[in-house]
Amino acid sequence: MRPIFSPQSLPELFSIRNAHPDARLMAGGTDLLVRLRKQPADDRPLILLERIEALQRIETADTEIVIGAGVCFSRIATGECATTEIGVLAQAAATIGGPALRNMATIGGNVCTASPAGDSLPALYVLDASVELASAQGTRIMPVGEFISGPGKTQLGENEILLAIHIPRKRPAWTIQRYEKIGKRKSLAIAVASMAAALHLDENGIVHEARLAWGSVGPTVMRCPEAEEALLGRRLAADAIEAAAAFVPGSVRPIDDIRATAAYRRRVCANLLLRLLDS
Repeated sequence: MRPIFSPQSLPELFSIRNAHPDARLMAGGTDLLVRLRKQPADDRPLILLERIEALQRIETADTEIVIGAGVCFSRIATGECATTEIGVLAQAAATIGGPALRNMATIGGNVCTASPAGDSLPALYVLDASVELASAQGTRIMPVGEFISGPGKTQLGENEILLAIHIPRKRPAWTIQRYEKIGKRKSLAIAVASMAAALHLDENGIVHEARLAWGSVGPTVMRCPEAEEALLGRRLAADAIEAAAAFVPGSVRPIDDIRATAAYRRRVCANLLLRLLDS
């Protein structure tokens, strides 16, 4: 029978991992449980993370917002996150699966899975988020863009866990935040392509800062500095957005798969940017 542990603190967790180095960590379990059903012979111990309070926090400080890795997407899609300056992350969270799945799936699991289609990732990139990693020896922080090194690959150390996501508070706050997603159907769909945008406009509607990121169109989240640069100093109108969108197809690196062709994804990426006209 598979041993299952449910620590209530980080020291207890690290002690269990030291005694069972082959144990697997489980937060929401939405991905891991699927894999375990396909691998019934895998009887390695499981360590459940849901009772560790440090993983369940959402804290707003003067300079940053901290979201524990064990926070589920239903909390991020509503409440305190949806009404703060990280609204693009709340929008992305609201597109993930249905209510039952959002009650289970955690932001830490989404980040550590490092899927190019991970819905929270483009939002975390435009919000300039960092990850806090913890081990028995201490903690370290790195940008999320450095943490994710490829499809399913991260810089998480063998004895580390993802403790929290740190998002700097923008001063002044972003004027526009948008998350857009194209899937095979309107809900419960993995993204064919997604885009997160955060823009700061002055009182005349001139773009002073733009951060854009696309998901599901490359080995990791893809940025397009040329498109961001094309928006700067211009009113957020059709001509400026269309000029920026022209750079996008050449900047992403999609592949053909069962959900869409690479050519279709290139066109969709540019079209997602045009949705800023509705802002």
